[in-house]
Amino acid sequence: MSIDGITLHALCDELNEKITDSHIKKIAQPEKEELIITCSKDRTTRRLLISALPSLPVCYLTDENKQNPMTAPNFCMLLRKYLNGGKIASVSQVGMERVLKIVIEHLNELGDPAKKSLYIEIMGKHSNIILCDENDRIIDAIKHVPSSMSSVREVLPGRDYFIPRQESHFDLFSLTKEDFCEDIVKRPLSIRKMIFSAFTGFGPVMAEEICHRLGIDSDASVLSLSKWQQDAFYEELLHIKEDLLQKNYHPVVILEPQGQKPLEVYPFALGFYGDKESISYDSISEALVSFYAVKNLKNNMDQKTFDLRKTVNNLLDRNHKKLMIQKNQLKDADSMEKFRLYGELLTANAYALSQGKKAEILNYYTNETISIPLDETMSVMDNANRYYNKYNKLKRTVEASKTLIKETEDAISHLESIMTAISIAEDENDLLPIRAELYEYGFTKKHPGEKKGASKKSKPLHFVTEDGYEIYVGKNNYQNEEVTFKIATGNDWWFHSKTIPGSHVIVRSKNEELPDHIFEIAAELAGYYSNGRDQDKIDIDYIQKKHIKKVAGAAPGYVIYHTNYSMTVRPQKRGVKIWEAP
Repeated sequence: MSIDGITLHALCDELNEKITDSHIKKIAQPEKEELIITCSKDRTTRRLLISALPSLPVCYLTDENKQNPMTAPNFCMLLRKYLNGGKIASVSQVGMERVLKIVIEHLNELGDPAKKSLYIEIMGKHSNIILCDENDRIIDAIKHVPSSMSSVREVLPGRDYFIPRQESHFDLFSLTKEDFCEDIVKRPLSIRKMIFSAFTGFGPVMAEEICHRLGIDSDASVLSLSKWQQDAFYEELLHIKEDLLQKNYHPVVILEPQGQKPLEVYPFALGFYGDKESISYDSISEALVSFYAVKNLKNNMDQKTFDLRKTVNNLLDRNHKKLMIQKNQLKDADSMEKFRLYGELLTANAYALSQGKKAEILNYYTNETISIPLDETMSVMDNANRYYNKYNKLKRTVEASKTLIKETEDAISHLESIMTAISIAEDENDLLPIRAELYEYGFTKKHPGEKKGASKKSKPLHFVTEDGYEIYVGKNNYQNEEVTFKIATGNDWWFHSKTIPGSHVIVRSKNEELPDHIFEIAAELAGYYSNGRDQDKIDIDYIQKKHIKKVAGAAPGYVIYHTNYSMTVRPQKRGVKIWEAP
C-alpha cells in the first residue's frame, strides 16, 4: 500500500486542525531519512513523524518518541537553526499531489519576521523532505537529487522548488463535465488504469472502489461505458469531491483474513474488500499509526538483520555448492562395483588367461561374456590386484563422501532453521542468541559478545488462550530446546511444521484431554512461526512431548519422533494473547 493524494488530503485537514498555530519545540532526526517535529499548542504537545524512506514513506501525528543519535545530522541542525521556536502558519496540499506544504513563521538572524516552507513529498522511492525560503528556493533537502540522478528535476541548495507537471492529469476540484466527456471517457484504457492515470491523487485503491460502487468491471474498457454509466461515473466523482470538501472521513484499516496483519489503510470505507475485517479510527493519523506500526517494525528489523541474513545466506550458498561437489564425487564412484567385478573375474580365471591387452571372460552373474581391459606389461593377477585397489580406493571415497554429504546436509538444515529464527525475531534481543549459535557451531569466527546495555534476555513467547491453556513458542533453536525439554512435561502436546524449519510449540495440557480448538490454535501458531508462514496451507505434526527424543550431539532444537498425528492448517495467530503473570 502507498499513500495516495486522497489519503494525504485527509491528513492535511487533520494537521491544519491540530498543529496550525502551534510552536515548534523540538526537531529530531532519529533515522537517516526520518524526522520527528514536536510542537505545542494550547498546552498540548504533538509529534509529527515524517519519513522519506523509500520502503516506508509516510507522515502522521504520533505519540511515539524515538531515541536520537548522539550527534544530530546536518539537515536536522539546519532545520533547528531556522525552525526551532517558529510557528506553523499553515498546512496545505499542493493540488491533489502527494505533497504537503508546511509554512513556518519565524524570526531571522536580524530579528525580522520571515517564512520558511517545508515540503513533504510522499512519493515512494522519490520521497523527500525539502526546506525552502519564502521565494520557494531550496535551502536544503534530506536527500539531494543531482542531474545525474534525475533529468527532470534537481533537488539541490539554491535551485528553485517545483513539482514536475503531470501531463493529461486532472485535479478533482477543478474538473468540469466538459473535461470528463471530451477527454477522460474517450481514453482507450481499462477503467482502473484510466482513473489513476487521469486524476491527480487517485491511486489503484480508489480506482477499484469507484468501480465497485458503480458495479462495473475495473478491467473493462473505458470506451465500453454506456451514457448512463458515464453519467453515474461523473456523479460518483462529485460525491467524492463533496466528501473531501465536507471532511466526511471514516478512516479504516483493512485486515488480512483472520486479522493477521493490516492490508490497507484509507480515509473512507472500502466496499470492494467485501467481508474482510476492518477497524475504524477517529483520525487518519491513528489509522496510519496502526497500519504502519507493523510495517515499521518489519522495516526496522530488516535493517537490523541485514548483515546477519547476508552472513547466513552466504553460508547457505557455500554449503549448497559444497553439497553439489560432494554429490558429483559420489557419481564418479559409480564404477566402483565394476572394478570389483573385474578383479573377481580375473582372479577366478587367472589359470586360463595369458597376458595381453584384454580378456574375454564369462560373467557368471549375468551369463554374458564381457571384455576386461588389461595392462599387458602386468600379469593377470597383478591386473586383478590393480582393479581391487581401484575398487577399495573408490569404496573409501564413497564412505567419506556419504559422511561429508550428511554433515553438509545437516549444516544446511541447521542454517535454514537459523534463517527462520531471524525471520521471526521481534526485536534486537532475539538476535543475540542467534549470533551466539552461529559462533558456537563454527559458522562464524567472531564471538558475538553481548551488546552493551542489552540486559534483557530473550525468552520464548508465552501465550494463553481464552479458556486458560498456556502455549509456549520458541523463537530460535535454543528456545526450541528450552520449551521442549525444560518447560514441557510428558503429557503436554508438541507441535511443529512438517518438513520445513519452524518453532517448537508446546501446549500445557494440565494433564487432561485438550479441546479440539486448542489443537487447531496451536497448529496454526506452529505454522505462523515457521518458514511457511506466507503459505495458504501448511502441514503440522503434533505429538505428546514424552514421545520426543533428542539426538545426542545434534544441533539445538533437533529432535526425532514417530507415530505422530498431522493436520493441515492456515498459518495464523488467533485465539491467544500474551500471558501476563497474575
